[in-house]
Amino acid sequence: MTSSPIPSSAPDAVKRMTAAANEFLNTLDDSQRQTATFDFAGDERYKWAYTPIDREGLRLREMNDTQRKAAFTMMETGYSAHGVVTANRIMELETILGEWEKISDNISQWERNTDRYWFSVFGTPGSVDEPWGFRVGGHHIGLTANVIGGEQVSILPLFFGANPAVIRHGDRKGERTLVEEQDWARTLLTSMSDNQSKLAVVDAVAPADILTTNVRSADPNIAPKGIDFTLLGDSQREQLVALVKHYVTRASDDLSSNYWREVEAAGFDNMTFAWAGPAEVGAPHYYAIRHPRFLIEYDNTQNEANHIHSVLRDYAHDFGEDLLAAHYRASH
Repeated sequence: MTSSPIPSSAPDAVKRMTAAANEFLNTLDDSQRQTATFDFAGDERYKWAYTPIDREGLRLREMNDTQRKAAFTMMETGYSAHGVVTANRIMELETILGEWEKISDNISQWERNTDRYWFSVFGTPGSVDEPWGFRVGGHHIGLTANVIGGEQVSILPLFFGANPAVIRHGDRKGERTLVEEQDWARTLLTSMSDNQSKLAVVDAVAPADILTTNVRSADPNIAPKGIDFTLLGDSQREQLVALVKHYVTRASDDLSSNYWREVEAAGFDNMTFAWAGPAEVGAPHYYAIRHPRFLIEYDNTQNEANHIHSVLRDYAHDFGEDLLAAHYRASH
């Protein structure tokens, strides 16, 4: 694994995030602010989950309309336009999932409600000398923004999930979420020759979930390698690069542009693509894209292969660890 370069500055993103975080905090009363805020130092900032568990922070249910609007504005500063749309669709699926569980007589222990999302702020928004950030978490949403030195930002790891991935009832029956993540990877796989497929398909059975789960630091060796980028044809390489860029551009335009420039500079020759499970639509499947800098994982095996987990992890940049290291070296 090679070391990761320090990402470029994103002062406009920091301005948006600072204004939105302070506006959110200003809408809260003292009790709510105490629930929503944490020190930047410590372990809480690293706690994230994509399962429907309760977590720390201020829940949407405990906010009024003005506070909710401010909370979502803060969240949206981290996402691109298509990232915002996807995040909102994922949240809407909670109600649809609850309906489906009743229809199928499979009631979960978890309450399915769009207000079960938690918002937290770490440190002092706008501080230049001390790092700060915010977190948005709930079922299938994982967003953590870390701002360092007043102008640098990391929002990795970046997770999206969907259950149901395809809506199976009601007026929205047939609607899909995380379409590109699934279809583009399958198109790449099915374009491969037999010799390429033998390298790319690492297992006939997909793992039950993404292998990195929600650990603090992703293991660069945990995911399978599959086929080397250099063994793909030109159009296949373009397809794989486009898929990677789709994950990167979940982030706001300025943040994703900075990150993408660094990924391009590092090159793709050492990247690999691995698939597990059948290629047929509807069958449980998994894929991983390994790069010396980052790891993308996607899994769709649960609930009759209608339940997606997908994530972009960076070995050095997750939670802004590379930025923090450089900041502390410069400061001390």
